Amino acid sequence: MLDQQAIERAVRAALAEDIGPGDVTSDVVVPAARRAVGRFVAREPLTLCGLEVAREVFRQVDPAVRFESAAADGRGCAAGEVFATVTGTARSILTAERTALNFMQRMSGIATATRAIVARVAGSDVQIADTRKTAPGLRLLDKHAVRTGGGTNHRAGLYDAILIKDNHWRLAGGVAAAVRAARAAGRPAAGAPIEVEAGTLAEVREALEAGADAILLDNMDDRTIEAAVDLAHGRAFLEVSGGVLPDRVAALAALGVQRISIGALTHSARAVDIALEIEAA
Repeated sequence: MLDQQAIERAVRAALAEDIGPGDVTSDVVVPAARRAVGRFVAREPLTLCGLEVAREVFRQVDPAVRFESAAADGRGCAAGEVFATVTGTARSILTAERTALNFMQRMSGIATATRAIVARVAGSDVQIADTRKTAPGLRLLDKHAVRTGGGTNHRAGLYDAILIKDNHWRLAGGVAAAVRAARAAGRPAAGAPIEVEAGTLAEVREALEAGADAILLDNMDDRTIEAAVDLAHGRAFLEVSGGVLPDRVAALAALGVQRISIGALTHSARAVDIALEIEAA
């Protein structure tokens, strides 16, 4: 469930950016009393996401605008399908239009891309996960879209999970020293899993010997990953990351890793084609 306060904050910032002191075009062109109806249309096949965010956009612009949806986040939409309507004053609908579409196109794009990649590992237990490579200020929305598409959320931020990356363990005096320090600190919670990034088999071995609970296999080729799986032999949760392309995920899943994290799910999301067709009511 997407936190309502997160929705409100994101929408408030987006509207302030777009509207500023007012929608000058709508105010001078469209009569104040004119009413309209708008229909949200999927212009291509997609996995829908962001309905409640769009609803909040219209609510903040004008609480009197009625937003009605005929679908829910996570549902597939066919090209040409009308999945929601808005009714109210024409000026309000026009003012909210672009912000609502921006959110829905991005979130539905992330959900659609995630679902397509998850389908490539169907039948396995491998997780397809996001990363922290999200749009600044939109992380909770981006991660909701990944979940909507059937993916798994990695840590929300720096505060809720321990992931010792190579820069961390170099500065800490090595993998073993970093793992010991993290274990002793007991944060973010006692018994929380400790994950360590490794780029070579030697680093995988060091992480295992240090007692890491999970190992992030970073930018490894398939042969090295296979060797790392054999080396770990079930002693640690294994995650693959680093420039993973969709065509590679099925092969990676077959190697025996437990999770594949893909930054491109959010940092390079393609906005899907959604239109708001508006006419006088």
